[in-house]
Amino acid sequence: MCLPALCTGVMKIASNETIPKVMGVAEGVNNAVALSNKQDLVLVVKMDPEERIDDERGSSFSRTLKEASGSGCEIVSQSSGFQQDCVPLFETGSDTTQEVIKLQSPNIAIDEHGNQGTFTLIYNQGFEVEVAGYKWFAFFPFLESNGTVTSYCDKARPGWVHDVMARQWSCFYGQRIDPPANKIPLVIAHHSSKRVPRQLFKNNPNIVNAINRIQTKWKARQYPEYHLFSSLFYSCSPVIVVAFTRRPPQSAPVTQDVKRLAGSLPETWDWRDVNGINFVSPVRDQENCGSCYAFASMAMLESRLRIITNNTEQPILSPQQVVSCSHYSQGCEGGFPYLIAGKYAQDFGMLEEAYCPYKGVDAPCQVQPHARYFVSDYQYVGGFYGACNEALMRLDLVNNGPVVVGFQVYGDFKYYSSGVYHHTGLDDAFNPFEQTNHAVLIVGYGHDATSGLDFWTVKNSWGEEWGEDGYFRIRRGNDECAIESIAVTATPIPQLG
Repeated sequence: MCLPALCTGVMKIASNETIPKVMGVAEGVNNAVALSNKQDLVLVVKMDPEERIDDERGSSFSRTLKEASGSGCEIVSQSSGFQQDCVPLFETGSDTTQEVIKLQSPNIAIDEHGNQGTFTLIYNQGFEVEVAGYKWFAFFPFLESNGTVTSYCDKARPGWVHDVMARQWSCFYGQRIDPPANKIPLVIAHHSSKRVPRQLFKNNPNIVNAINRIQTKWKARQYPEYHLFSSLFYSCSPVIVVAFTRRPPQSAPVTQDVKRLAGSLPETWDWRDVNGINFVSPVRDQENCGSCYAFASMAMLESRLRIITNNTEQPILSPQQVVSCSHYSQGCEGGFPYLIAGKYAQDFGMLEEAYCPYKGVDAPCQVQPHARYFVSDYQYVGGFYGACNEALMRLDLVNNGPVVVGFQVYGDFKYYSSGVYHHTGLDDAFNPFEQTNHAVLIVGYGHDATSGLDFWTVKNSWGEEWGEDGYFRIRRGNDECAIESIAVTATPIPQLG
């Protein structure tokens, strides 16, 4: 894992006016990054002052739309100067500029001119810096050899930088320049990248009976065996499995001010029934694709658009657009809600489902010109990764709408039927299962008189036949399965007229 003194500091940057598709986050990388102290990073920016890239909302994107052929859902334009891979830009020997940005705990970024902004880790595998009107985003690099992945968090892979209007784009890479006082080694983690093979899920009546026998808080049941509960199907992001299993993220302490504000909230809340009105879109099924991050992200934006417009706008947004076209995720191999409900929706906008129907596979990205929904702002609840807690989540939930979260899925969870879930400690050896991170949408909270537990009400993406009509409840207040550690919030922009 990345230790505290290693990953905040001074970074060095380089950029060019182009954008690549994400080259991929290593499967099984354990980059459990902690933040503390002050460190310097040099960001090396590849610059071409004669060329500027309009994003998809600009004139060059409109031209691309008119020239596009085929059917489907291409979102990212091939506008002038647009590239899908930043790496070659730094192999050509062309001019670069360098910029030093200081990263200070907990989330302060200061550039060479004294401009102050913010930064956040993105889970534990990348970061985003916003300062002086520009946003810098990149993943940490990794090396894979003989089934072992070695991750480094004192560097940044070639990533993207653009102004906050998403009009001018460049590529950059980063390197920490001030050595840590305790000389932490650069090799961060080793882990096998071998995946559990996809196979037909088979019921295990023994574990179902054991779950129901050892506890009474929730009920387990068998599900139809035609469901493909592979590690990709009912999970979401195998790319971050090791970080979760080795060192799950933890919720932040609650300050007295936050505790006081949360104390004024209703004892129960459910966006499916606010004075008899439902603001939550229907449950969907991600099928045999690790796209939960896309479904949860779209579900949050859908619900918040309903809330903002008092249900006058009820779009169903397209997860397939994300799977096929997002440069910030890995399609059916997983992704991060922060980068989809937040960054991707702000930079490129979201199509409605009708214009890009869900296929459940990594289909080619093709384009049709239709209106999109954008977001005006996004962040981890609490302001940055590591600042989230249960009280802040309830405040954001009630005041702004459902929030998207990640949590650690164990082998007993797939058998959930009803009640307030908590991990039993039982594993299903009958079905090979890779513990992983799953993204879902919290729509409410309450207290269960039968079990005596506080709970979150959560919308899943495994269809209405699973759980409580497609929902589940999970224990609240103790960071069950790390569900209170990485919530994401965003503000969608409704259409005019």
